[in-house]
Amino acid sequence: MKTLTNLFLCLAIVASALSAQAKPNKNKIAKNAAFETELKAAIDSMNVVGLSIAVVKDNKIVYNNSYGVQDLETKVPCTNNTMYRIASISKSFSGVAIMQLVEKGKLKLDTDINDILDFVVRNPKYPDVPITVEMLLSHTSSLNDSEGYWVDLNCIIPGKNPNYTKAYNDYKPGTGYEYCNLGFSLLGSIIERVSGERFDLYAQRHIIEPLGLVASFNINEVPAKRIAKLYSWDGTKYNEENAYRPVNDLASYQLGVNSVTFSPAGGMKISAKELAKYMMMHMNYGKSPLAKERILTEESARCMQREHAVGHSYGLALEQTERFTRGEVMVGHTGGAYGLCSAMFFNPEQKHGLVMMCSGCNDASHVLNRIMPIMYKHFLKK
Repeated sequence: MKTLTNLFLCLAIVASALSAQAKPNKNKIAKNAAFETELKAAIDSMNVVGLSIAVVKDNKIVYNNSYGVQDLETKVPCTNNTMYRIASISKSFSGVAIMQLVEKGKLKLDTDINDILDFVVRNPKYPDVPITVEMLLSHTSSLNDSEGYWVDLNCIIPGKNPNYTKAYNDYKPGTGYEYCNLGFSLLGSIIERVSGERFDLYAQRHIIEPLGLVASFNINEVPAKRIAKLYSWDGTKYNEENAYRPVNDLASYQLGVNSVTFSPAGGMKISAKELAKYMMMHMNYGKSPLAKERILTEESARCMQREHAVGHSYGLALEQTERFTRGEVMVGHTGGAYGLCSAMFFNPEQKHGLVMMCSGCNDASHVLNRIMPIMYKHFLKK
């Protein structure tokens, strides 16, 4: 009985918050009434704690709204400035960093990563086959996440992990596909070794600041009052996840060794509005209409977006999908971790795209498959 009481109380808190936050800006009521009604019905039917969305059309942010709460305990409502840890969409930032370094001639996509790292990364079944930067970016390296990837890189270093060979699949590098976070942890170290800059600072100086974004891989740089706590649902209650661990001991930080601290695979903290601005850079092949600087050459941007993992619609830290549109191919990425689900997808030819991030749900895939198509139908479908 106590468990049921707690369940009903928790659901009541979230339902109340969602109802309060679902009221749109009065200037948008007439235009978006049907969308708000359908979206409200969807989020009321799912265990969603907080939700933020943004829509870009004709190279402009035409809609941005937030629902629910940042914190179940304090009931602070989500706003359009609420920042979430967006999980794997973060990989695209790491991909941009790599492409910038390629443009500067500091490495090549076909560079053997052993030429950069100070330890050997070789599939023991294919010791003579190099694992390249491109393979890490496209998840075709033959690496897997079975030995970990989120604490340090010891999991892949011979002599530090007796089971390191289990982190390699049976196929030849470059011939198969398995989504792999470890590959992006390695890319974080590669970025540091090649650039000479700490991973989070490189992203800040060369991507975030030039685009005029409020965002960071370093949780210490994010105002606590703007962070959406992340919650998972165990069937009866929400559990707060430890998704925002403080960054300590930077005095002893070693470039090329400790980049996992900032999670190049999933550690970006950003709002839906700011992520939409970032998306517009990709949408316009490296040059955002909102920024003075070109972030990538058009060639690099197109290279990221086209398929590299043949048969898997995955490029370089970006993927192609019709999952949310049922016909229109869009480019972007999803994210899911710590009770969060997120998505960023765009069509560079149509100059439109969608962003959403959600904290606290019992089925991330279900939330994405419900909300993203509603957004597409009301704003982008022709």
